[in-house]
Amino acid sequence: MIERPARPLATAEAPIVFVVDDDESLREALRSLFRSVSLRVETFGSAAEFLRSKLPDVASCLVLDVRLPGVSGLDFQAELAKANIHIPVIFMTGHGDIPMSVQAMKAGAVDFLAKPFRDQDMLDAVAAAIERDRSRRKDEQRLSDVRGRFESLTEREREVMGLVTAGLMNKAARSLADLVRMAEVLGVRPSKPDSR
Repeated sequence: MIERPARPLATAEAPIVFVVDDDESLREALRSLFRSVSLRVETFGSAAEFLRSKLPDVASCLVLDVRLPGVSGLDFQAELAKANIHIPVIFMTGHGDIPMSVQAMKAGAVDFLAKPFRDQDMLDAVAAAIERDRSRRKDEQRLSDVRGRFESLTEREREVMGLVTAGLMNKAARSLADLVRMAEVLGVRPSKPDSR
């Protein structure tokens, strides 16, 4: 089981590309490529080295070699998912095959690039992955906001919300008895008629 340190609060920092490959010359080539288009980049020689780092809470992606010392890239992708670490993955390999690429894509990889790849193909895949991560982060923030609002409701307000979302409105009543039962559940008491 992978354990990650707590992440700092989100900031408006620039996105970052993480590269995990045991080939130092390829890591340096990718570092230069990403920096040439003003992307922040951090490189690692193994999955374990990547996990020991403190990842900033910004839009990011992981460029991952399929063949790594120790755990394979595909196994590492599965470990990240189990640990609830949602970082878009772009695989690269010099030894890939169709079943391997299908497995990676089914597990959520953004792309699967065969080495040697064109620089533009890598840049396009990274742009798509970062956009996917930005979108996921926005969705998580919206969900967090909604949860906060829901938790601020009183028990009674939550009960009413449950009834309304279940579709229990007056048009759902089939009889006067249904309306009375709904009013009782809601605690609605009729006002006394004006005796003029």
